[in-house]
Amino acid sequence: MSHDIAELLMYVAPEPVREANERWLTRILERLSIVRRNADALSLMDLWLSPHLLLTQTCGYPLMTALRGQVRVVGRPRYEWPDSIGGNHCSLLLSRADNPRRSLPEFFGSRGVINGEDSNSGMNLLRQRLAPLHRDGQFFGSIGISGSHRESLRWLREDQADLAAIDSVTFAYLARYAEEEVAGLRVVERSALSPTLPYITVATATDEQVETLRQVMNQTLGELPDVVEILGLQEVLPATESDYQVILDYQREAEGLGFGRLQ
Repeated sequence: MSHDIAELLMYVAPEPVREANERWLTRILERLSIVRRNADALSLMDLWLSPHLLLTQTCGYPLMTALRGQVRVVGRPRYEWPDSIGGNHCSLLLSRADNPRRSLPEFFGSRGVINGEDSNSGMNLLRQRLAPLHRDGQFFGSIGISGSHRESLRWLREDQADLAAIDSVTFAYLARYAEEEVAGLRVVERSALSPTLPYITVATATDEQVETLRQVMNQTLGELPDVVEILGLQEVLPATESDYQVILDYQREAEGLGFGRLQ
């Protein structure tokens, strides 16, 4: 029996979501007869690049930058949420409901917040939307880095920022299970579509191993209808790195318009 790393850390809140992902992961490991190796001491990057990695989830932007060619894509989730369907999601560009600015151009010179510079949903998709609106490489009057989507939402609620881009899956989970975290906010605009966050495994995995892993992920979803209902996750679709090329296309689009960095 092998001992491998398996963690699903991209969507860990609210608590029903974390618990559902843990139940799913436990069932997957049972089906594969794998003992879970402790990964508590690993950073996200160390986790993603571990030679002991069996299964985890990453963001599409680091997949195509820091991790490119160093991991294998197992698949991408097909959620069924209002702004996340068919293996794609988007970012919701949010402000406080009482903010007098109503359209995206009106937010020029306002206070922006992103969860991190390596985030597709929090930064890259926002940059692509704002690129046609910048002036001399600048859109926001100031911009902060919150560290997470939930923190960005808190900045909005507490009037520390005016605009943030929030992953539509994260928003759906909070709207359903922690409504207070999105109360008093409104959608200004939606970003372009992007593939949902990929599941990955170690780079040395064979095609057969990747296919087996994806089949077991789907089989166990079929065994756990309550997990499917909580996560809004219908199936894991086949996917490869090439499916995420659009993320770099959005980056290049913004760079081509002279807006390579949010500022």
